[in-house]
Formats: sequence, structure tokens, C-alpha cells
Amino acid sequence: MGLLTNRVERSEIKPGDHIYTYRAVFTYSHHGIFVGGSKVVHFTPRQNPNTSSDGSPDLYDPAPSIASSCEIFPDCGFRQPNSGVVLTCLDCFLGKGSLYCFEYGVTPSVFLTRVRGGTCTTAASDPADAVVHRAMYLLQNGFGNYDVFQNNCEDFALYCKTGLLIMDRLGVGRSGQASSVIGAPLAAILSSPLKLLMPSPVGVATVTAGMYCMSRYATDLGVRSDVIKVAVEDLAVNLGWAEPHEALAEEDTKGSGRLVVR
Repeated sequence: MGLLTNRVERSEIKPGDHIYTYRAVFTYSHHGIFVGGSKVVHFTPRQNPNTSSDGSPDLYDPAPSIASSCEIFPDCGFRQPNSGVVLTCLDCFLGKGSLYCFEYGVTPSVFLTRVRGGTCTTAASDPADAVVHRAMYLLQNGFGNYDVFQNNCEDFALYCKTGLLIMDRLGVGRSGQASSVIGAPLAAILSSPLKLLMPSPVGVATVTAGMYCMSRYATDLGVRSDVIKVAVEDLAVNLGWAEPHEALAEEDTKGSGRLVVR
């Protein structure tokens, strides 16, 4: 990956990598976990991810490229009932977009140079086998309800890579994209009183940009103090998706060699 872009070739990615591609002329990005075999596990809204109500592609959907039937991989598009976690081939995940690889463990200085959110984090990644295990487990058990600001595709990929969960459910999620959307207006509001003290537009723009970068950095997963490490098997209970006795019942069933999917 270069200094200015995280774009990579297909031959460069490995199982456990957090990959993404841009949608709607770089308006936003869609994220997933590459699990090998040209397959990607990613998180989408539970409704039909292919078309809008009038049957045309929905540009605001995070995964409009998922085909109902893939000519190459018969299992492309697999998901459990009522789940937003889906398995697709790399071609369907990318659609017509380019391939990018999310960076982990970057220094604060590198993080701040990446003006656009959703490309890197200062948090460290777990080993690839743990990442793939989380992604495949969530494919079978779901990742809760999709929320563009609190629980989106980037949040899914970040959890798979780190196992970190934010304790404050009312705050900003793990997503760098969401932090950017919130940070830009916040920076503009905070810097607006300085217009009276800084007649120069360049000075105001510089201060606003600085506040924007610092607001993004403050919400980065690697520097937040409101995160805890949660095993993927305990995720449903921690987020209130299942009661503790249901989780124990599932563990007992798994011990008998069968996996229960709710």
C-alpha cells in the first residue's frame, strides 16, 4: 500500500484482511473480511440488498453489487434468515469498484494524514485465524441490526479484526466513516466563533481542519477508553441480542457437535 492510497491488487490480500471498496463515485465505502477462496464476509441491512422499491439499484445501499445468483460461485450471497451478515465472492463484493485494504496499527501521525475516515486505525489487529473465525461465526449467528452510524459494515469488519466492543452504546460507533460525518460539522461549529478573531479565510480553514482531524482521532478505536475485548461467542449476550441462558444452551449444543442458528 502506498502513502496516499490503500489500493491493492487481488494477489496481495490474504485471509483475515479487512478490505473495502468505494460506492457511488467515492461517496462512501463498503467493508468486509476476506476469508480466502475468493470469498468475503460482510454486513448489510437485512432487507433485499439488490434493488430498491421500484426495482432499480439502490445507490444508498452499502452492497448494491450482490447478485441474487452468481454464475461462478453457487453459494455467493449466502446468509442466514433474518441476518445481515452475508458471504459473497470477491467479484460481487467489489462490483465495478477497486480493491482497498484497511490498515491497522498505524501511528497517530499517519492516522492524521489520512483525512478521509474509514481507511485505517491505530488499533492493532488480531491474528488472521481469529479474524476469520469471528467472521464465519457471525455469518452463522448474525451481527444484530444494521445502523449506519452505530453498527455498520465497517463496525463489523473492525470487530472481526480486533474483538473490541464499545461499552457506551449511545456514543459514536467504531466506524471511521461515521466519525468523519459527525466530525466535519462539529469542527465547523466549534471553529465558527474564531471567524471573529481570524479575518483570514485560510486561518479559519486551518483551524477547522485541525479540529476535524482531532475529533476523528479522539473517536478512533485504538485510543478510545470505552472499549472492551469481547469473545465472539459472548457478543450476543453483551449486546442484548440473546439472554445468558440462551448462550449457555448454545454452548451445550455446540459441545454435542451441532451448531444452533437462531
